[in-house]
Amino acid sequence: MITLKNVSLLRGVKPVLDGASATLHPGEKVGLIGRNGAGKSSLFSLLAGRLQPDGGDVEIPPSWLQPGGMAEVAQEMPETDEPATEFVLQGDTRLMAARQALAQAEAAEDGNAIGEAHVALADAGDFDAPARAQALLLGLGFQLAQTTAPVNSFSGGWRMRLQLARALMCPAQLLLLDEPTNHLDLDALVWLEGWLQRYEGTLLIISHDREFLDAITKVTLHLDEGKLTRYTGGYTAFESLRAERLSQHQAAFDKQQDRIAHLQKFIDRFKAQATKARQAQSRVKALERMEKLAPILTASDFEFEFPAPTSLPNPMLVMKDLSCGYTLENGESLTIVHGVNRSVLPGQRIGILGANGQGKSTLVKTLAHMLQAVGGTLTEGKGLSIGYFAQQELDVLRPEEGPLAHMIRLAKAAAQNGRGEAREQDLRDFLGRFRFTGDMVMQPVGQFSGGEKARLVLALVVWQRPNLLLLDEPTNHLDLTTREALSVALNEFEGTVMLVSHDRALLREVCDEFWLVTRGGVSTFDGDLDDYQKWLQEQAREVALAARAALASGNGSATGEAGGNRKEDRKAAAQARQRLAEQAKPLKTELKRVETRLAQAQSEQAQLGEALAQPGLSGVERAEQGKRFKALEEEVDTLEMRWLELTDAIEQLSA
Repeated sequence: MITLKNVSLLRGVKPVLDGASATLHPGEKVGLIGRNGAGKSSLFSLLAGRLQPDGGDVEIPPSWLQPGGMAEVAQEMPETDEPATEFVLQGDTRLMAARQALAQAEAAEDGNAIGEAHVALADAGDFDAPARAQALLLGLGFQLAQTTAPVNSFSGGWRMRLQLARALMCPAQLLLLDEPTNHLDLDALVWLEGWLQRYEGTLLIISHDREFLDAITKVTLHLDEGKLTRYTGGYTAFESLRAERLSQHQAAFDKQQDRIAHLQKFIDRFKAQATKARQAQSRVKALERMEKLAPILTASDFEFEFPAPTSLPNPMLVMKDLSCGYTLENGESLTIVHGVNRSVLPGQRIGILGANGQGKSTLVKTLAHMLQAVGGTLTEGKGLSIGYFAQQELDVLRPEEGPLAHMIRLAKAAAQNGRGEAREQDLRDFLGRFRFTGDMVMQPVGQFSGGEKARLVLALVVWQRPNLLLLDEPTNHLDLTTREALSVALNEFEGTVMLVSHDRALLREVCDEFWLVTRGGVSTFDGDLDDYQKWLQEQAREVALAARAALASGNGSATGEAGGNRKEDRKAAAQARQRLAEQAKPLKTELKRVETRLAQAQSEQAQLGEALAQPGLSGVERAEQGKRFKALEEEVDTLEMRWLELTDAIEQLSA
């Protein structure tokens, strides 16, 4: 059992916890919620022992504080050449300890110790540990071929999935998960829901995804103004119970204010009259003894709106044989999505579905002109104004500048386009609506939290007064209050919305049609999110059936009726293999080109690295070579990502 008694915790001069108390029982699945900056991650650090309380007591079972008793997702990016499966295996600290004990016993030639180590290995599940690690990786969206790939070959988002798998691998009694869904697509998110529902230990999870919380948690712990309040139920139950509690609190507060006013009126009227002085004094004492109820705080409330667009071109966008991807420095193109023939009309609410790596972000970046189209045409309607929210906020933010500098730059660009001048005070007032006030408007963005960066990007998008919103995972890092404000604002927006998100509540509330990005193409998905999940399950079943059919067709021991149909089965299997080979051929051709260019870029990068390490370079030469090294580094990252996407696609076809 975890018990917090009157705990106080300071981060600098800011109180994170102020006399907070709470009790969590073994086996409970608890959602920890609160606005951005409330101190949720600091509470995790307190429970993990990285921070000590400034006051009060924190009681945690001693066994939970031992190695393997507690697990959480490491936030640092892993840098290692170890295979993915081996990296995940190391999350099982009990297994690693048993393996180390065996190695030491064998080195010491201690027979008893060797026997004990083998027993410990059996208890830790050494026999099937690699299979369990691979099952975690497959559930989180990795392909079978990737389970043996080195960790360094994966992009940042996939490495964070590896860290999540490593945490899940640990047989911990307490599991702390801080925003585990940020780097997951819908498929992996639903898988994680099922895994956590089966988890038998105590779970404490920070998430801003209400459907995810409702599916998993049975207790909600609300951190607000330094206090912890426990509610029974998931997030939806919490909303209802808190609304009732706030209503009761407000009624009690109003009643007390009436009582205080009545007492004060009596005191003011009779304190100077000798005959009433004693009664007046008793009322003064009653007023002093009264435990004052605080008014309901609404500082966590957040609202904003998108201004009405000045025009709504029809159509807004027309895509004709559009191909999206990347153009490399050598002029070659990497195509990820091709043959897109679609139009975007005023007022549409389009949700873009598809697994990670299929090209959702590439499509949105192309529409937002962050990437050049590699083929076909993209025609914009007259007066189109695009508001783009990048999945990685730093794609559009300058880390060294503050919010006000970003706004001033936007205002100057708008003035050049005839929008009119904007005073600095107007820009400060506008930023204040998004909780950027005082000195915070000058603070470098690089020092902001993920939620603050996301809020700033939202502010920049709103100020531009767009008529087409292209939103790529806008809810990453946003707290629940801000997500709800975004949902309301999008529903009231008069323009068009195109949304990529793994937040099912936002997709359900905002979108009324869906596009599916898969296998290099874009098509209309006829159904809702529940239908999409069923479609994914059907796809998985079809792949499994095809694999079994191919296996049966090559099995000469089949008898009876199955034997009579063997010839037709073999013919069907051969035709299926031919179709798959035709689909795989262009992918394999592109894969070969990518591998060739990747080897060239890595070789040049290595040579430049050696050159930069040599003394005697002039400042100009070092700057030029450094710039070239950076460009090669970015190209290598792009090529490696495309290599993974292509090998994934080929692996799926081979399956």
